[in-house]
Amino acid sequence: MRGLSVDIGLELARRLGVPGQIVIFPRVAEVVAGLKAGQADVTITNATPARAADVVFSAPLVGLELGYLALPGSKVQALDEVDQPGMRIGVSLGSSSQATLTRLHKHASVVPAPTLQAAAEMLRGGQIDAFATNKGILFELAHSLPGARVLPGRWGLESLALAVPKGREAARARLARFTQDMAEQGHVQRASQRAGLRGTVPAK
Repeated sequence: MRGLSVDIGLELARRLGVPGQIVIFPRVAEVVAGLKAGQADVTITNATPARAADVVFSAPLVGLELGYLALPGSKVQALDEVDQPGMRIGVSLGSSSQATLTRLHKHASVVPAPTLQAAAEMLRGGQIDAFATNKGILFELAHSLPGARVLPGRWGLESLALAVPKGREAARARLARFTQDMAEQGHVQRASQRAGLRGTVPAK
């Protein structure tokens, strides 16, 4: 098992002197709900204003570009070809991409997929013309789709940050120190490299 949340989460547990357990949820929306329900103590996710209503965020750890993935023969081959009548753009159900692109796209249809596996099948079956999310996920998804291409450019930027449940505001100072240490000591960069995370930019 690998990933930014895995490496940074286990490092936080180590520094706190407690056992670390990885809890898996199928979708990002379920991760935030899991934090609220006490099923998990910390995660790393896109620090959106909507999620900030439910969780406490640290300062950003890293920025992650948002883009589109398309298969050969798709009608979408460039960023400026996306928002056109008849285009069907897949997103993860309940994701911030769904909320943002539903607002931004004036002509293209936004089609939610329940899981990434379902999104891959929708691309293969021609049910969607492209899939939109952060480039870390897109490059990973492309490995299972021969000929798939992450389009150049970006339509947005995620700020990935540590999140803990509301009601733990006393943890803010410790979380701030830990986040600063992760950046200054190179943990974020090394974790991103181990995970093969692409599309990252310095946190703002």
